[in-house]
Amino acid sequence: MHGDKAMINTLLDGLLAGSSADGPADLAVFPPFAYLSLAESQLTGSHIQWGGQTLNPNVKGAHTGECSGGMLKDMGCHYVLVGHSERRSLYGESDDDVAQRFRTALAAGLKPVLCVGETLSEREDEQTEAVVGRQLDAVIDVTGIDAFSNAVIAYEPVWAIGTGLTASPDQAQSVHAFIRDKIIALNGIIGGQIRILYGGSVKGSNAAELFAQSDIDGGLIGGASLTVEDFLAIYSAVG
Repeated sequence: MHGDKAMINTLLDGLLAGSSADGPADLAVFPPFAYLSLAESQLTGSHIQWGGQTLNPNVKGAHTGECSGGMLKDMGCHYVLVGHSERRSLYGESDDDVAQRFRTALAAGLKPVLCVGETLSEREDEQTEAVVGRQLDAVIDVTGIDAFSNAVIAYEPVWAIGTGLTASPDQAQSVHAFIRDKIIALNGIIGGQIRILYGGSVKGSNAAELFAQSDIDGGLIGGASLTVEDFLAIYSAVG
């Protein structure tokens, strides 16, 4: 929960001015629900897409305070984050909850960005692949592997979010390669084509080295996305 109307307007204006359709990367923003209308009004017809930060797993109904996939689609959203670490840790979303949201997003015509990642204790216990594999399997078991042809995966180690810590390029690449190999084992075409993003204290100073890794296709940017200069520095580091 960051920003206000003035901040959102300034950020979007700056991104539009500092990026282009033929630039080094595709751009999408994920504003809070309250500001999706601003994104729609400023970005419609541009090269920047937008999405929601989460969605309710139900298509509709009496769920006060929630937002459905259909509502996001109606606001022009192309994407929705599913299973972000804060949703898992702060709001108790289980692997099954995340899988249901992933399926609901697809049914609404949205492209889910599935977030997976381990805590510091899980990494220290050498459980990274077991945890990430379990999180992926929960979705694959519900939707099947073919559903990933219209999805994005984001590896976001929980221990590197908002802490200033960042997985080293080798650490991040290792997990990205594990994810891609797992998808390839089920469907080689989808595994080769799916975008796998890295999220976890990405900054302009470390983005180029991270994005140079063979299985890291871009970034899911947190704090650095809140200012135009920082976001564009990462954007420029692609390629």
